[in-house]
Amino acid sequence: MSIFHAIVLGLVQGLTEFLPISSSGHLILTPWLFGWNDFSNVETQRAFDTALHLGTLVAVLFYLRADLVPYVREGIKVVVMPKKANTTIGRRAWMFVLSAVPAGIAGALAEDWITKKLGTPALIAISLMVFGVVLVWADRQTGTRDLDSFSTRDALLIGAAQVLALNPGTSRSGITITAARKFGFSRDAAARVSFLMSVPVIGGAVLLKLIKLANDGIPDGLIIPMIVGIISAGVSGWIAMWGMIRLLRSRSFTPFVMYRFVAGIAVLTLLSTSFR
Repeated sequence: MSIFHAIVLGLVQGLTEFLPISSSGHLILTPWLFGWNDFSNVETQRAFDTALHLGTLVAVLFYLRADLVPYVREGIKVVVMPKKANTTIGRRAWMFVLSAVPAGIAGALAEDWITKKLGTPALIAISLMVFGVVLVWADRQTGTRDLDSFSTRDALLIGAAQVLALNPGTSRSGITITAARKFGFSRDAAARVSFLMSVPVIGGAVLLKLIKLANDGIPDGLIIPMIVGIISAGVSGWIAMWGMIRLLRSRSFTPFVMYRFVAGIAVLTLLSTSFR
């Protein structure tokens, strides 16, 4: 795998993981568009995918460090030292963990089916546009709720919405933001809910992938591309989160919806011309 390809895929992963435009979809479309064939087997692809997700995990942990430190501290305290814990923050921390359960179960049960049946360029293009419509519809709702109002009901319902993100083209951040906006959260709060919900989801996925990688070993010649991918995904992921929060202080999610439609139409046009 070339270093250039590792940089590009890392940038794609970092930017699209947190922007509501689908990281899994773009990681399939990018090699398809340019005709890249970097992975000779499934083990190599999984190893590099582990690196990319590790990069985005580092990015979200660094970006949200001020929020995560009290969540982790009080989340542990509420279990081992409940009398000394800030129960509000501690319980909310476990709500974010709870939000990862539906997608985790669905992903574990349907991984093979998802890999075989979903993720074609045509389905990704259609999903980008369909869920773009859903996002713009939800974004028209009036929302004033902030992060402090996040409840167990929100964790379960928004967490259940994450199951739809197992379909490449839906977007995990997009569907969680859509659900959060529908349930009355402000744009800024919806984005932060999405970021915080990504921590247990990405963290759990990275842990499982690292266990598999430890058992299988790193494929020959992939160490340097993996390191490059981690750095590229981490830096671009941080930029994506920082940029989206700044954008949402003055604008809606419409620019992302417009991008989804342009990308979807472009892919379908290329398919109709037999470009790929």
